[in-house]
Amino acid sequence: MAHGAVKHDYHLVNPSPWPFVGSFAAMVMMIGMVIWMKGLFGIDKGTSWVALAGLAGVLFTMAGWWIDVTKEANAGDHTPVVSIGLRYGMILFIASEVMFFVAWFWIFFEMVLFQGNRTLTPEIGNFEGVAEAWKTWPPKGVELVPAFHLPLVNTLTLLLSGTTVTWAHHALQAGDRKAAKIGLFLTLVLGVLFTSIQAFEYSHILHEKLFYSEEAANAGLYGSSFFMATGFHGFHVLIGTIFLAVCFFRLLGGGFTAKQHFGFEAAAWYWHFVDVVWLFLFAFIYVIFGTA
Repeated sequence: MAHGAVKHDYHLVNPSPWPFVGSFAAMVMMIGMVIWMKGLFGIDKGTSWVALAGLAGVLFTMAGWWIDVTKEANAGDHTPVVSIGLRYGMILFIASEVMFFVAWFWIFFEMVLFQGNRTLTPEIGNFEGVAEAWKTWPPKGVELVPAFHLPLVNTLTLLLSGTTVTWAHHALQAGDRKAAKIGLFLTLVLGVLFTSIQAFEYSHILHEKLFYSEEAANAGLYGSSFFMATGFHGFHVLIGTIFLAVCFFRLLGGGFTAKQHFGFEAAAWYWHFVDVVWLFLFAFIYVIFGTA
């Protein structure tokens, strides 16, 4: 234990500034986003410095808080009892993320079946009504992203990254640190590749105006729901990549042991969650509801 006088398995953290600093920075970032998009408090629309200042504060909080937790782990404060609490916390966090994505799937299905007009709601069990609703989806004039081109490549990329992070985890458990480093490095490369492919796909959609159509009022809603669902997933991939990168550098620095490596285990859980969410996005948004 870091504190010699403490003889129990419970660790009470020292007073930390990060909850307050992080919350304040997040508030500034969100207000800044509103100013950037809409204007507020007499500040002209399009002004981005407030949002960027808030983002810098959030990133600073992430770095500082991560360093403190790493120091706690290295000092031996993460006892078996504390590790159980950390696991419960990570499980609850992932559960909250599941519900977050349920909201985006919900609005996408709302658009598919009801298209903003609940008077056309097909009755439960009325498959003819559902089929009739699908006939007008996607909105007329919207050019779809081919599911079995770049989206399929990204699907294979994430599935492969799931195998490499699992390989790294099992290698670490077996005490093979060299294999763990290789597997984790390959996972990082695949994560960066996924983000790069998605960025290219987005630039193509925007440049070619695939989702723009003057023929259907719902065309803009289609694009909004598509970008919100896939974009937030892409953001989670970026966060997961940073998470794994921190674990990689800790591993290079001699951190983690075969028996105590919850930081890496939590990152692997998060990465598998990202994988599973993408499978649902690919199946429903690109394939099932993404074909004319």
